[in-house]
Amino acid sequence: MQNRKRILIGKIGLDGHDNGIRIVSKWLADAGFEVIYLGLYNTPEGVIRAVIQENADLIGCSFLGGEHLFYCKKLLHLLRENGLGDKKLIVGGVIPPDDVKALKAMGVSAIFTSGTMRETIIQKVNELVKT
Repeated sequence: MQNRKRILIGKIGLDGHDNGIRIVSKWLADAGFEVIYLGLYNTPEGVIRAVIQENADLIGCSFLGGEHLFYCKKLLHLLRENGLGDKKLIVGGVIPPDDVKALKAMGVSAIFTSGTMRETIIQKVNELVKT
């Protein structure tokens, strides 16, 4: 039996809007990924602990409240600090175009803004877990 790729997904900070992340989690599960859904109100440190405990292949975070630059920088730092620099981080949500460029420059592997189609997300996630 083939091992399914494990994707850890959650929200960091006080953003309580989870409609989009729940939908994307379902899409990824339906596409054959094992989705570990952390839910709301996580800390970057808690996400890193979960990545280690769950042996996740990919990390996905959703943002609505404008804190994506701060938390992604912190997450990427903690990944490197914990010897997990090979783990890829993807981000979704309400991300302004200028911030998309900044997130890519800091090392986020993929950014999915509001309205990104299901097929686009699944295709990119498949590419990322194969590399």
